Amino acid sequence: MDASLLHDFRYFEITFSDILLTLHFILLIMITLRILARYDLTSSARLAWFVVILALPYFGVIVYWMFGEVHLGKEITDEHHATIEELHRQHPKVLGNADTRKQHIATEYQPAFAYGAAVTGFHTTLGNRAELMPDAQTARSRMIEDFDAATDHIHVLYYIWLSDETGINTAKALSRAAQRGVTCRAMVDAMGSRKMLSSPLWQEMKDAGVQLEVALPFSNIFKVLLTSRIDLRNHRKITVIDGTITYCGSQNCADPEFRVKPKYAPWVDIMVRFEGPIVAQNQMLFASDWLMANPETPLSAFTYPTVEDPALTYDSSLGCAAQVFSDGPTQRRGATPQFLTTLITQAQHQLIISTPYFVPDYSLVSALCATAYRGIEVIMIFPKKNDSFVVAATSRSYYWELLEAGVKIYEFKGGLLRAKTLTVDGQISLVGSTNLDLRSFDLNYENNIVVSDKALTAAIIERQYDYISDSDAVTKEDVKAWTLPGRIWNNVVATIGPVL
Repeated sequence: MDASLLHDFRYFEITFSDILLTLHFILLIMITLRILARYDLTSSARLAWFVVILALPYFGVIVYWMFGEVHLGKEITDEHHATIEELHRQHPKVLGNADTRKQHIATEYQPAFAYGAAVTGFHTTLGNRAELMPDAQTARSRMIEDFDAATDHIHVLYYIWLSDETGINTAKALSRAAQRGVTCRAMVDAMGSRKMLSSPLWQEMKDAGVQLEVALPFSNIFKVLLTSRIDLRNHRKITVIDGTITYCGSQNCADPEFRVKPKYAPWVDIMVRFEGPIVAQNQMLFASDWLMANPETPLSAFTYPTVEDPALTYDSSLGCAAQVFSDGPTQRRGATPQFLTTLITQAQHQLIISTPYFVPDYSLVSALCATAYRGIEVIMIFPKKNDSFVVAATSRSYYWELLEAGVKIYEFKGGLLRAKTLTVDGQISLVGSTNLDLRSFDLNYENNIVVSDKALTAAIIERQYDYISDSDAVTKEDVKAWTLPGRIWNNVVATIGPVL
């Protein structure tokens, strides 16, 4: 080869390498500046993204593009806000008022109820009747009995709906109701119930007259990837019958054996059946989700008899005080950890929490430790065998800090404990779909009910102690005995927890 040509070729190689290197640094700088410019990221989340991008530059950039931005797009967010505002404007009685909280909630617990109302617009309601279901099978049986007795409408929303015994029985009950003239609306999350959407059962419900919708669908996957992120999900579990009965808790529409992950079974859930004005708030929450998927539905399709029908009166001196707390990616950033932190720090004697997934932000860890340090009994119950090894590692990375503060930790052995419960001082309880993890805090639509009632709270505490009786206590000596590689793994995973 001619020497001059060889020289030119080598010059081209060097120049091409320089171009690639320049593009590499430009890409990293652009992503870095974007992360630094965002106002909605915590310092720990920024650090986690930097670790991922620096360790795996090109993969990290792709992951950030797919999962880094928490939004559904301005158009969807604005439409959702407008829908909620119109629902609130047309039905103000559903929201309640602040005076109820001030008059009927103990002073030390009012801040949490006030914060919840500031997020959702839902204030405290009185005269509610709450019944803790003994187990998942009983909860589903009672629900289907209520379906069979329905005369006007049934509304259900599930994150996971499987074609197992529970799923089939629920679908058949809805189909029976639709065929006798009851308006039935069923909604599922596109990811959590993807198998149901392609199953004959889904089509059978449609043929029977059940109105069906899909939350956050993948109908245009490229648009989702360009304008949002695919793991923003509707994790809610809402059931409303005739506007007078609602169920709230952790149970999806699936058997406890949960055959898609049988080695972690049984799935141990908790459900509460409510009657009273609180039903109207859950009805409105369902309406906001349905209208997000089907905006053509008139707002008049949703009724609120427990607060707007004079024939239905509830004695405020009986029953319990309760309000809905919900959250999602179109609502205020950080609302759930702030609400939970407020509730946790109000404990005067005892705080008990059960959750399957513990990937908290540091404000929540600090609140738990501070509560324990001031002499409050703080008990945390986690599953011993988690269906996510990443979540298990992250959870255990916090054990030493919690134990050092005096928090009591138990690991449940009797299956995958999915019950999301929080009780305070034997007086306040919280049940619903929210896990103590960053997915529930930032990415998922969630629904909960916070209750001020000694009887219901006592029943939930009894259930929490049932969990503890089938658990292993975790001590500081246990944590000290963990292997060095195990501790390193837990802490590495926790470091990138904000991007999980």
